[in-house]
Amino acid sequence: MEIKKIAIMAAAAIFCTNSVLAAGVASVDTQKVLAASAKVAALQKKEAANDKELYNFLETANKEIAKVSDVKKKEDLQNKYSKQLSDKKEKMAKEHVAQIKKIDEEISKVIADQAKAKGYDMVITKGVVLYSANDITEDVVKAVKSIK
Repeated sequence: MEIKKIAIMAAAAIFCTNSVLAAGVASVDTQKVLAASAKVAALQKKEAANDKELYNFLETANKEIAKVSDVKKKEDLQNKYSKQLSDKKEKMAKEHVAQIKKIDEEISKVIADQAKAKGYDMVITKGVVLYSANDITEDVVKAVKSIK
């Protein structure tokens, strides 16, 4: 009799826990949110412009180096352009990381705000779950689109 009572209580506890968890958890499709972000699109455009800038820099550097016939001067010029290229890449990478961090913080805040407004305690990415009745993706997309 005692074992039966414990089993019933355990089953009730599991049922209650699952009901509470299901109600307090939402999902969001982060890929869809990122695709809707104007800031992500602008960052991608900036990256393409940076790539073009680096390509043009290399073309110009190679043309200048090709004009020099003296071995020592050619080597010095190669080192100069190599250093400039490295500096440009480093600066672009730092700017990219800073922008990614800022975008991540903004989108994370939007997700948290949407979850809190709807009474959710936790949000998981849609890629982790097969089904969610509590998908807040569209609300997050609308809010992200309004970020300037």
